[in-house]
Amino acid sequence: MNLELYILLPVLVALCLLTFFLGWYLNSKANKSKIDGAENIAKKIISDADSKSRDTITIAEKRAKELLQDAEKASQNLKKEKLLEVKDEFYKRKLKFDEEVKDREKNVVEDEKKLKTEKDLLEKIKSGLTETEEKLKKFEKELVLKSEEAAVKAEKADSMILQYSEILEEQKNKLQRISGLTEEEAKKILFENLINEAKIEAAHKIQEIREETKLECNRISKNIVIQAIQRTASDHSVETTVSVLQINSDELKGRIIGKEGRNIRAFEAATGVDIIVDDTPEAIIISGFDPFRREIARVSMERLIADGRIHPARIEEIVEKVQKELIEELIRLGETTLIDMGIQGVHRDIITLIGRMKYRSSYGQNILNHSIEVGHLAGIMAAELGLDAQMAKRAGLLHDMGKTIDRSIEGPHAILGYEVAKRCKEHPIICNAIGAHHDEMPMEHPISILVQAADSISGARPGARRESIEAYSKRLEKLETIATSFEGVAKTYAIQAGREVRVIVEQDKINDMTQDQLASDIAHKIQEEMEYPGQIKVNVIRERRSIAYAK
Repeated sequence: MNLELYILLPVLVALCLLTFFLGWYLNSKANKSKIDGAENIAKKIISDADSKSRDTITIAEKRAKELLQDAEKASQNLKKEKLLEVKDEFYKRKLKFDEEVKDREKNVVEDEKKLKTEKDLLEKIKSGLTETEEKLKKFEKELVLKSEEAAVKAEKADSMILQYSEILEEQKNKLQRISGLTEEEAKKILFENLINEAKIEAAHKIQEIREETKLECNRISKNIVIQAIQRTASDHSVETTVSVLQINSDELKGRIIGKEGRNIRAFEAATGVDIIVDDTPEAIIISGFDPFRREIARVSMERLIADGRIHPARIEEIVEKVQKELIEELIRLGETTLIDMGIQGVHRDIITLIGRMKYRSSYGQNILNHSIEVGHLAGIMAAELGLDAQMAKRAGLLHDMGKTIDRSIEGPHAILGYEVAKRCKEHPIICNAIGAHHDEMPMEHPISILVQAADSISGARPGARRESIEAYSKRLEKLETIATSFEGVAKTYAIQAGREVRVIVEQDKINDMTQDQLASDIAHKIQEEMEYPGQIKVNVIRERRSIAYAK
């Protein structure tokens, strides 16, 4: 259709022009030369139109051939794509079919194995049943023989029972004649004697239970008191509860107190300590049981005096600033301690608690120095035993961090430290060593035992805690005297800095039954008559020695 339009369009245009010029020629008839020129022009136009139509037809044919070729190529490509798709689908289905065949073959093989196994099992069961049947037949024969023998023995037993009953009756009559008591009266007396003996034994047992319960209650109550003392570390000594601040002149005392005491009240409210301004020349006393608060108060007071502006607003500003600086200092101190000990990967909360150890003490012993010493001791012992020295050192350093936790949280410091370590994702062995170093929980690893031993070594050695050598010697001497005061004790030795008393008894005077009671009595007397930190182990030793001489 498009090809025909291309051909007819020039022809129509030529005819229109020819008609126009012929009309113009017929109507005007005025200028023949012009008409001739128009004819020539029309002829030329017609010839041009013919030539253009021929070219257009040629181009259209060529374009049609190209379109046919493209269509053939597209059909060939489409055919190839479809063939490829069909081949892919065939290959996929073939693979799937092969897999299903393999699975079915595998299942068949497994089923065959199961059937074979079941067949073997049935054969074994069958053979076992055959053997069982044979045994049952044999057992039936033996049973018949034994029943016959039992019948004979039963007849003999009946005759013997009759004889024994006659003998017993005769003996019973003789006993009644000799004792002058009837059978019922004898039974009644026997029952009464048994009941009295049972009552006496029950009374002794109840008394023993009461004594053991009392000793255990005393031990637990004293342990609770010791834990509370260790948590608060409120030693009743001036050196650990007050700080003395030197000032340049006594005139500053009035400025520190302020008008009607407003400055000193504001300072005490902001720091939580007591400020004592007395007649001591050029000195004021800062009193408080929390060393960290006392340090905040001391530094804040020094800065206020140096600044000269002492009023409630300035006091609050300085105290808040100093508190932030000291907290940052605690973190730096904790990081420095960890670097010095070669410990890495510690949670930030634990680092802060390590820094707080600097401002805590127990029985006059600085907790940070004590914990560092325990860490080194535990690490050395672990290395000697072939254990993880780094883990033991880490557990030793962190074992007392529960003492630095806020006092408003109740519980023994070992358990509090265990909970913090567990929350901060410390290793379970380290958590157990922290929680078990005072036996509040079972020990699960040798490192826990090493930390407890290192803690005892660091805390119990002479001079580690605030106790003069005279008091220390007197305490050990009294400990040995109390143990020696009991009958049957041969020798006593106070060892481990007074944490254990070893009692050697005389083998002839103390037996195995009274040895345990002696240990309990010595421990009870030590609890009543002595004051001491921690606990004391009473170890009673009884040994038997045989001596002979070769001549």
